[in-house]
Amino acid sequence: MNEELTSDVVQWHRRLCRVTDWLYVSGDLSPQPTQRDQQVKEWRHAGITDVVDVREEWTDESFLRDTAPTIRYWHLGTHDNGGAQDREWFLAGLAPLEIARKEGGTLLVHCHMGINRGPSMAFFYLLREGWPPEQALEVLRDARPIAAMSYANDAAHANSHLGRHDPESAHQQQMVIDEWFRDHHIDVARLIRLLRTNE
Repeated sequence: MNEELTSDVVQWHRRLCRVTDWLYVSGDLSPQPTQRDQQVKEWRHAGITDVVDVREEWTDESFLRDTAPTIRYWHLGTHDNGGAQDREWFLAGLAPLEIARKEGGTLLVHCHMGINRGPSMAFFYLLREGWPPEQALEVLRDARPIAAMSYANDAAHANSHLGRHDPESAHQQQMVIDEWFRDHHIDVARLIRLLRTNE
């Protein structure tokens, strides 16, 4: 992990990161009312129409319903224990993707820190939109340097299950993803420790 990222990691926690013209990733809303209200204002200014919250441990549904009723809220909570993510979790994410894309909307995907779960679902979305895996990983990491995407292989597996790839192509894609992570390693445990220390 480079020193510049290490010194700036706290600022990335809740930063709204534009991946494409229709996709953003971030960490969650601050528990501090002033900062939280500023985040929602920023979401509106960015044209966010759909928030996909993948935290198992919390939900902002009632808060956003009261403060930003024009933003659709999708709660697709899952664990972040380092094990595999179920294929069904990624498939549940298809509904917000399909609705937002059909309506020309803008999706924000977030978890708590914006390191693993949220960016992994965003990676799945890019794969569904036909992005090559290496390009999808690059654009996500460029937009959000702390995006570790630890469940990227699970996302690719879920996408392959939907019929985009034959078994050999799916295997080749997994090899591309593994190689990309070897070449673009970041210390996830250290990132999480730094963010937790400053919460």
